[in-house]
Amino acid sequence: MARTPSTGPSERFDRAYYRRFYGRDGVHDARRIAHLARGVTSLAAWWRIPVRSVLDVGAGPGYWRDWLAAEKPRVRYHGIDVSEHACRTYGHERADLATWRPSRAYDLVVCQSVLQYLDAPACTGAIEALGAACRGLLVLEVPTVADRTSTIDPAGTDLDVHWRSGTWYRTRLRREFVEVGAGLWVSRRSAAVLFELERSR
Repeated sequence: MARTPSTGPSERFDRAYYRRFYGRDGVHDARRIAHLARGVTSLAAWWRIPVRSVLDVGAGPGYWRDWLAAEKPRVRYHGIDVSEHACRTYGHERADLATWRPSRAYDLVVCQSVLQYLDAPACTGAIEALGAACRGLLVLEVPTVADRTSTIDPAGTDLDVHWRSGTWYRTRLRREFVEVGAGLWVSRRSAAVLFELERSR
């Protein structure tokens, strides 16, 4: 049974949350995101997916923004977050992905550690929003119930989330995306050509 998070987003994703789960003792820091961003943008270039615009969902401390500003300053960046603290501190648009709808499409959409906080109807709406926002490549990170026992470091991970199977997510994502692995999904609107073995079965 899915576990229901204990507080609303305004109270939950506060300064204390960011101190605990980001930076030195958290799962993500600027150095790790730099590795990911470099790899993702290189693969996008390999697949001839232009990256001229990036949407960062649950943008948090803005690690993607900072990397892009340093390495790809011509790329247009837009960050959204449901947290008042994150938006006030890091300058993002405040938005709830479950109800937010994009006014434009982006070449690259990043969604890390967001969907697990949403109940099933809200998560389905959020996945629909990702499909509407992405015309190129999606970077998706969300822990599944299988990860809870085999992959996650409980010391640096928020475990008070909705635990779902990978199949639950894939069923909804495949309406708008083709899975290529390593958390990467290509929009069905993209003109990218993938070999058979580049695509997940």
